[in-house]
Amino acid sequence: MQIHPTAIVDKDAKIGNNVSIGPYSVIEGGVEIGDDTKLWQNVYVAKGTTIGRKCQIHMGAVLGHEPQDVTFQKKPSYLKIGDGNIIREFVTIHRGTKENSSTKIGDDNFIMGLCHIAHNCELGNKIVMCNSSLLAGYVGVGDMVFMSGNCVVHQFVRIGRLVMVSGSARVGKDVPPFMITERESAIASYNAVGIKRAGLDVETRNEIKKAFTILYLSGLNIKSALEKMESQLNSPEIKHFVEFIRASKKRGVCNYSRRRT
Repeated sequence: MQIHPTAIVDKDAKIGNNVSIGPYSVIEGGVEIGDDTKLWQNVYVAKGTTIGRKCQIHMGAVLGHEPQDVTFQKKPSYLKIGDGNIIREFVTIHRGTKENSSTKIGDDNFIMGLCHIAHNCELGNKIVMCNSSLLAGYVGVGDMVFMSGNCVVHQFVRIGRLVMVSGSARVGKDVPPFMITERESAIASYNAVGIKRAGLDVETRNEIKKAFTILYLSGLNIKSALEKMESQLNSPEIKHFVEFIRASKKRGVCNYSRRRT
């Protein structure tokens, strides 16, 4: 364990083996940091935060601080970060706002500089958030999502697995799995490159393309489109696609963008 002499580490913090904590970092009591994790200088980790193994936390990151919520009553809440995450410069991730609730970050995510993840968000695994991506409270992000720079996501929105969110996009509705967003809560196409890179077989990729066509290009309403998918397509990915859309009751799902430039 390597702790710089200028770092402030509370005696009640639990620090794993081979952890490095850089100059002027502050680790509050009740924090847990897993083995082989490195914190660069000026990192602030607030009480109630758990960081897993083999993470890299870069300069100026603030993890587990009080949520930016006027209803927050300073009750105990948590931030839970998994293993293998890279969190770059000046990222802010806030803990839950309701008593005993949590913000949750999975494993092997790459969160670039100046990103913000608000209270009670839940992120899966192998997500890339490019610089200055912003998530409001209670946002859910599925595995292997790619969020381009400067995109913003409204509270309670769900972003499905293997979605690509385009740069500077504003997302105010749920994004079904395997899609690409653009502009204002709009779907541009299905994520052909992303699903291929993820290792999905040709038959499954073709089914995802058909599902996109049925939902967004057939002229059917959502109920009829989902029924047609279920009658014609059989892969587990399509079952997941249909279930995700049926669960979109709070925000609704993004529409297809018919505008092209």
